Amino acid sequence: MATAYAMPIAMRAIDQDAAWAAFEARDRSWDGRVIGAVRTTGIYCKPSCPARRPKRENVEFFDSSDEARAAGYRPCLRCKPDEVGRDREAVSKAIRLIEECDETMQLSELAALVGYAPHHFQRLFTRDVGMSPAAYARAFRLKRAASNLTEGKTVTETIYDSGYSAPSRFYDDAKRLGMSPSAWRDGGRGVTIRFAVADTALGRLLVAATDKGICSLNFDDDEARLRRRFPNATILADDGSIAPLVAEALSQIDKPGVHELPIDVRGTAFQEKVWAELRKIPPGETRSYADIAAAIGDPKATRAVGTANGSNPVAVLVPCHRVIRSDGSLGGYAGGLERKRKLLAAEGATWKEQAALDL
Repeated sequence: MATAYAMPIAMRAIDQDAAWAAFEARDRSWDGRVIGAVRTTGIYCKPSCPARRPKRENVEFFDSSDEARAAGYRPCLRCKPDEVGRDREAVSKAIRLIEECDETMQLSELAALVGYAPHHFQRLFTRDVGMSPAAYARAFRLKRAASNLTEGKTVTETIYDSGYSAPSRFYDDAKRLGMSPSAWRDGGRGVTIRFAVADTALGRLLVAATDKGICSLNFDDDEARLRRRFPNATILADDGSIAPLVAEALSQIDKPGVHELPIDVRGTAFQEKVWAELRKIPPGETRSYADIAAAIGDPKATRAVGTANGSNPVAVLVPCHRVIRSDGSLGGYAGGLERKRKLLAAEGATWKEQAALDL
């Protein structure tokens, strides 16, 4: 929800020119982040308001609706800026309902539970999350299925424990999102993996490697999670043999650059195509999910690319943090958005939201 601050936007890190550009473009990604108030009418609006734009000199910007009202402005009856917080609360509640429900929830049921008409809520959810409620539910079920398979459950157990009503639905989702059950069940059988945990400027980092290269590199990871990820592998604390790999991986965080460290990651053919494309993105540059989909020759696979991006087992080395949404917003990141911002900033990258972020 919009939050009142003590200072107007002009005194914060947000550039007034960037805020005005967002209003001129009717940029929905700025809704809830800035309020534009028109001195000649006494009305405040959200950036995406469809009303005709006033002259630049007649507009001032505030960080929240509360601040605009305190300055004597009233809300626009056309764009209803005070409802931005309500929309986002509804989307957050819908995500919780989807993740807590054991069965597939119909759009009409989900929309009713959060107090919106189905088609209107479909648009709100897709705008904020980047996919429809149904697509989000499929991705969440499949992620849960991957976890169950990694823990050693059979495919049959996984299908029903993950909320699928029939095997056909599971295999349909797996095909659509690029995952095969066998890829998750191998569990590192016959492989020795050594690991070390190091402190970095972005937090604790676990680095694990086989004799072929780094197989896992994740923030806030630990030995227990590594063992769950590779239940059939021999897991050993590092005896110094992977120290050079660890040192080089840490240097990627402190001094981003082009390093060709050996990695040993295994995924589906689709995932590996995506990960290979991610490694081609130079430091300081970003790509959208759509860009990656086009680069691998499957321009309609934007959502599947997002799923493969989120499944990347080797952070930083396979730079999934360099992938953002087509609208210029950051999207998601397994290590947390704050880390994504700092990694991009350290590389000198720019993105549409950057002016509004306190890095």
